Amino acid sequence: MKISKCFKHALNMVLHSKLRSWLTITGIVIGVAAVIAIMSLGEGLQQSMDSQLSGLGGDIITLTAGASKGTSIFGMKGGHGGGTFGVTQATDAEITLTRTDVQALKGIPDIALIDTNIRGNVDILYLGKTGSVSLTGVDQKVWSQITTSKINDGRMLDSADQNVVIIGGRLASTYFDRPIGINKMITIEDSAFRVVGVLDDTSTTVYMPISRAYQVLDEKETGVYDSIIIKVRNEELLNETITKIESKLMAVRHVTEKTKDFTITSNKQIQDARTEALGTMKAFLLAIAAVSLLVGAIGVANTMFTSVLEKTKEIGIMKAIGARNKDILLIFLFNAGLIGFIGGALGVLFGAAISSLMASLTGAMPMAKGGTLVTMDAVAIALFVSVAVGIVSGLIPAYQASKLKPVDALRFE
Repeated sequence: MKISKCFKHALNMVLHSKLRSWLTITGIVIGVAAVIAIMSLGEGLQQSMDSQLSGLGGDIITLTAGASKGTSIFGMKGGHGGGTFGVTQATDAEITLTRTDVQALKGIPDIALIDTNIRGNVDILYLGKTGSVSLTGVDQKVWSQITTSKINDGRMLDSADQNVVIIGGRLASTYFDRPIGINKMITIEDSAFRVVGVLDDTSTTVYMPISRAYQVLDEKETGVYDSIIIKVRNEELLNETITKIESKLMAVRHVTEKTKDFTITSNKQIQDARTEALGTMKAFLLAIAAVSLLVGAIGVANTMFTSVLEKTKEIGIMKAIGARNKDILLIFLFNAGLIGFIGGALGVLFGAAISSLMASLTGAMPMAKGGTLVTMDAVAIALFVSVAVGIVSGLIPAYQASKLKPVDALRFE
């Protein structure tokens, strides 16, 4: 019997067992739709995360005062090289970063740039309206070369600046009733400042020269920093540079590994940790979706066993007029494969629709701004898996059908 004829017989079996076949197909549809939706959400999250983290700067290290517990926001240990990131332990004595630490860092040749920061909350006044925002004082001589923030309008700070500020995108556009434009004057803690730049972000942070920030944040002691931002010369030597920084600072601060009173945070380590956590989450969700496919596979097997029983006499007639075991096997395998393919194709469509719905529901989440992304790889995998599930589930019933003896099959009632 020709393969095309076997396929035609299989298609007729699907069409003439409509209710049972469609109930079985529904099981495949649910499983494939779940897989597609989860894969597309995962791809969208990955794309969004890659976009966000690509701007972090893998060659940037942040130094803060206080010993870290060594556990990341994902519950994992810090990366190789001793750089850890996590919650800072509270201590009785106030731990600070000072000019002594900066001088020690300047002696490490692997460091390209060093930026010192102080931070605090301030009151801001614009056109009679007030608000409370975050203020960061930066070393304007190097900040533009080390920051990962991008300017949307205006310019960055330069070495000669004093009474000027850079503001976040949301502060400029929507924080007050009227937008704050370039060269507009704002009042921060009773001092007037001119806006020279607006960042391409969604923050309400104000950036100003650190010397001026000490005057605005009068509780801050000159020469004491909240954080030190370090840019390394060679990103490939990041771990080695972190080790050198730790060794140098422990010697200068007279601490040991057990009494270490500072924390080094590497953007690259954070990026790797988040990517690993996302991969784990995707694998977990896919495992849950696979259960739906397993249920669909059981439904296909049940339908195929029932079809064999219903078609027993027809199998006997086909064998009596010359059909071979291989022909009967192909007919039932084609039948199972068609059920899987139809279920897979519909599952892809429903999965894409669910993905769009999920994108609209998760659009407000910071990590989900990339929405969802249905890739051709995901579609191909889903169709292959659905057809494979159908064929594998129908393999035993098809084999049993092919081994039926013509005489016994013709006698079957």
